[in-house]
Amino acid sequence: MKKILYFLLVFTFGLSSCEKDDICDANTPTTPRLIISFYDITTPSVKKSVTRLKVTGKDQPEGVIFNEGGTEITKYLTSGDSIAIPLKINEDSTTFSFILNSDSSNPELANTDEITFNYSRQNIYVSRACGFKTIYRLNTQNPFVKNDSGNDGIWMQDVRVYNPNIEFENETHVKVFF
Repeated sequence: MKKILYFLLVFTFGLSSCEKDDICDANTPTTPRLIISFYDITTPSVKKSVTRLKVTGKDQPEGVIFNEGGTEITKYLTSGDSIAIPLKINEDSTTFSFILNSDSSNPELANTDEITFNYSRQNIYVSRACGFKTIYRLNTQNPFVKNDSGNDGIWMQDVRVYNPNIEFENETHVKVFF
């Protein structure tokens, strides 16, 4: 009986000395993505959905994933009025191609514009489990450079910085009018 009691005491004290798991909570804010919202150029206060938009990073073979459960083609497409795209954490600029109507059966309907976002970065310590996150600030003098990389006409008629501080994903940072 004494051996069982001794075992239970050792076991109980052993469990009480365990450390908390070092797991980063899924609700902990991490490095934010750039939020881009699309608007109607004729009625600038009205959001407008893009049509089969694919976004690819410069020199990246695959596009930004918008639909995790989609097929090999549709997971890279979105038709919403806002998107979230990642910026590089080790450079002060990131270039993306924005391909409107990218999976159209008529290739002539696809239209590609390219934007390079220029920013500064700051690494912030979150916790031991989560490590660091990077927050960004778009350059005030030259926040982006827009090009018609596909030579098919510019579909993004106007691009405006709405909030240069990219710290959270619950607000629009850039507005695109088309």
